[in-house]
Amino acid sequence: MTDGSESAKNEAVTILARHNGPFVVEGPIRLIDADGNEFPVVAGKKVSLCRCGASTRKPFCDGTHSKIGFAAAERAVRELEEGKEQG
Repeated sequence: MTDGSESAKNEAVTILARHNGPFVVEGPIRLIDADGNEFPVVAGKKVSLCRCGASTRKPFCDGTHSKIGFAAAERAVRELEEGKEQG
């Protein structure tokens, strides 16, 4: 008998960078801070993680990014990454 943890290991995790907003994470994750404290994450629920640094609910997004005019870099810099591979 399994406890479901094996099937969770095989599920994909998706991280979406929202335009000038948070990272939206979907899939089976564990969220642990720098001190080793684990944040409870509801299985099957998307989690929005702060990118602007101004949230009062860190590491979670509280919408402050829209109030402070946060401008993020959503696009990957593929040219730089490709240049490293050829170098």
